[in-house]
Amino acid sequence: MLNTEARGAGRARHAQRLHSAALAAAGIALLTISAVSLRASAPKFFQVATQTDFLKGDVENLSIDSHGELTLGPAVELVYETTAPFLWSMVAAPDGALFIGSGNDGQVFRVDAQGKGSVFFDSTELEVHALALAPNGGLYVGTSPDGRVYNVDRNGTATPFFGGDDKYIWSLAVDGKGNLFAGTGDKGIIYKIAPDGTGTTFYKTNATHVTALAFDKAGNLLAGTGSPGRVLRIDAEGKAFVLLDSPFQEIHTLRFDDKGMLYAAALNGRGGAGGGGSSDTTVDRPTVDTSRAPVPSVSAEITSISIVDVGGPQASAGAAREDRRSVKGGVYRIAADGVWDQLWESRDDSPYDVTFDPNGALIIATGNKGKLYRLEGEPLKPTLLTRASAQQVTAFHRDARGRLYYATANPGKLFRVSTERATRGTYESEARDSQTVSTWGTISWHGTVQGGSRVELFTRSGNTETPDDTWSAWSSPYTHPEGSTITSPKARYLQWRAVLTGTGAGPVVTSIAAAYLQRNLRPQVRSITVHPPGIVFQKPFATGDPELAGFDDQSTPDRKLAAAASAPAGQSSQALGRRTYQKGLETLVWKADDENDDDLVYDVLYRREGDTAWKTLRKGVADTILVWDTTTVPNGTYFVKIVASDSPSNAAGLALTGELDSAAFDIDNTPPAITIGNVRVDRGRTTITFDVKDDHSPIQRVEFSQDGQRWRGVFPTDGIADSREEHYELVIDGEIGERGLTLRATDSMNNVATAHADAPRRR
Repeated sequence: MLNTEARGAGRARHAQRLHSAALAAAGIALLTISAVSLRASAPKFFQVATQTDFLKGDVENLSIDSHGELTLGPAVELVYETTAPFLWSMVAAPDGALFIGSGNDGQVFRVDAQGKGSVFFDSTELEVHALALAPNGGLYVGTSPDGRVYNVDRNGTATPFFGGDDKYIWSLAVDGKGNLFAGTGDKGIIYKIAPDGTGTTFYKTNATHVTALAFDKAGNLLAGTGSPGRVLRIDAEGKAFVLLDSPFQEIHTLRFDDKGMLYAAALNGRGGAGGGGSSDTTVDRPTVDTSRAPVPSVSAEITSISIVDVGGPQASAGAAREDRRSVKGGVYRIAADGVWDQLWESRDDSPYDVTFDPNGALIIATGNKGKLYRLEGEPLKPTLLTRASAQQVTAFHRDARGRLYYATANPGKLFRVSTERATRGTYESEARDSQTVSTWGTISWHGTVQGGSRVELFTRSGNTETPDDTWSAWSSPYTHPEGSTITSPKARYLQWRAVLTGTGAGPVVTSIAAAYLQRNLRPQVRSITVHPPGIVFQKPFATGDPELAGFDDQSTPDRKLAAAASAPAGQSSQALGRRTYQKGLETLVWKADDENDDDLVYDVLYRREGDTAWKTLRKGVADTILVWDTTTVPNGTYFVKIVASDSPSNAAGLALTGELDSAAFDIDNTPPAITIGNVRVDRGRTTITFDVKDDHSPIQRVEFSQDGQRWRGVFPTDGIADSREEHYELVIDGEIGERGLTLRATDSMNNVATAHADAPRRR
């Protein structure tokens, strides 16, 4: 198996190279863009520079290591192409021939060491999910959905061997005494079948399916189950012990290394191979045979690793986003004493089988994109070894010469991985979305090229999310790593292809960047919030006004409003800062956005109701908040207009604006007038009549106080304060004395007026 070569550059150096490449690409892009007619001046970039980025594309004969380096992968040879859509299981005969179980015709193929293949056995069932070697060169074949086991001799003559009431035979294993064990579904029973075909129930699991079987060195039977996904160790007497209770739906494969370490591949849901024999169950997936003896290999000390996809495929820049997709599968290592570690998991790929390369590195077969991963290093990190030309890689076999074979589904083929590198490999990106019709700048790459190695880039563009025959043809090759002008026509989507050729180590690509310039789109003002009059917000970390000594028990309308404003507010107020009150000020807050992500500035205009012309309040505001001192304008009903401009990110004459008008709101900074009519004393009671009038706002509240501290409300004679002119009659028991009393009136805009009522003169 191909070894990963050490790279001289560390992560920091790699990041520096990417930054340099992006700067170089930006410079060339700007020179190129300035030569054509454009509508915006801020280019953006599609970039791939990490393993997660590269894994979103398709590769052929290329490897992607954990640092995001694209290199020539191992050469892959097609050994045999079957007529079946799915290859489920594979086992090797002593002479080196491979037996492969398939679906949907229920056939077993035999492929000899020279790659010559033919149908070895054709059952009457649909699927062959399990195979195991039988005595005298024969083969045990487990079929579904009728749940039968056949004994097929070396000449292909089949004899029914075992049949029960179970629908599916998922797994087979043979012990040292020649007894065959069959894992079934959908009752989750393991049968022990003697060499003469007599079968008895060996163990009833609490699962729906027994999906994998293997024997350890001590002769214990290891069973992997589905629904739930567990690993059981069962001794000769049928006593079971749970080694692993995984969170996954199914344990798909069990493999031992030469030190007795058990590896379990677990997955969730259907494998996506389609048309399997268990269409009415949750285990409709390719199941591989684990019955053969452990494959000789070298163990590797490894620690846990997780493949996590971060960020969206269309993100040009920005922080990584949390990936909340469910995990599709994982691989566990279980020691003989039962201690286990999870070595790998993925949200993109489901593991179907595992094996080991000659150096002991773990290799994982996955679907539904046919990826082969190798885990190595300390801590353990994944490398995309290669990608099969099929949707699922379902089964592994390594021959005596160390060559790795793998079987696939969709379509059903048998491949062999070489120990040599391929001389040519291609990488094809996913279609990248620029959000609107865009002009393309330059495409550049960074890496190393040695000897006769070569890297060529190609592009094509279109206006459909999935490339089809409406897209442009692939461009001529771009060969300059520092950047070449993209010749594909303007469109919304862009795709590129990288072709790496060479011998030996070949070229290395660490990043690819493509510049684009979006058609300028008009900014939009989404909302305008006019806060209540006097409500303002302190900047973050402001200390606020100091408390006043000796003023604890006294209050004024302004202080009451300030105290109310300081109470916890909604999220938007918290984001603006601590809320407080300042008379005469009006806080305007707005929201705006730009689909080009351009920088925006704002003009704030206003007009009074009845006027047709807008007046400028402030120009070129960068923030989305403005406090207006309304004492500078007459009382009245007003509107404000916010005009957003993307001029900071666009050339003169090419900027666009968007605007929005607010709802109507009132400005009133004049207090009401209090007119005292008559003060009289009759029968020990004092009656004061007075009127309150306001030119613009309704009267909200009237109070009186005889000592300046305790205030009590007064209601108008009609019982409700709802107009700009109200009449009041205040009746007080007793006389008001020489000090008189104070009247205080407040309108709906928090303007306050006071008046003093004196006691009537005695005659």
